[in-house]
Amino acid sequence: MKHAVFPGSFDPVTLGHIDIIHRIAKQFDKITVLVADSSSKNYLFTSTERVQLIKEALNKDSIKVEKYEGLTVNYLKKVNAHCIVRGVRGGSDFEYEMAMAKVNKKLAFDIETLMLVSNPNLDSISSSGVKEIAKLNGELTGFIPANVIKALKDKLGV
Repeated sequence: MKHAVFPGSFDPVTLGHIDIIHRIAKQFDKITVLVADSSSKNYLFTSTERVQLIKEALNKDSIKVEKYEGLTVNYLKKVNAHCIVRGVRGGSDFEYEMAMAKVNKKLAFDIETLMLVSNPNLDSISSSGVKEIAKLNGELTGFIPANVIKALKDKLGV
């Protein structure tokens, strides 16, 4: 069984993330969206909230969504998965992801990193940009799923 893991902070999940998830679901037998849970980062949403928002946005029981604190490669070893999927919007993303892929390869030689180029219609979307738009009470349709729009507005009190 081909099992791919799509890790990220997803704070919040965007339509770009959702697009990557749907695209990899066509290529792999099993997909896990792995929500980062790091005590060293300041997230707007808790990891539990982020997991729930992704599950609601996907509305698919066939895609597993879990939170995890630790090295992604250790999670992959634990669940016997061999592919990390990362979305790449542009050059700076590629440089960062290439460096991470090399580190992960040193940590776990049998784990591969697959980088998917984002959909050109969605490549300007970032979680940080979405939060900024929301803080300024801008229009969020087309950037994040409807359930996330509501949750983000509630969280920010806008």
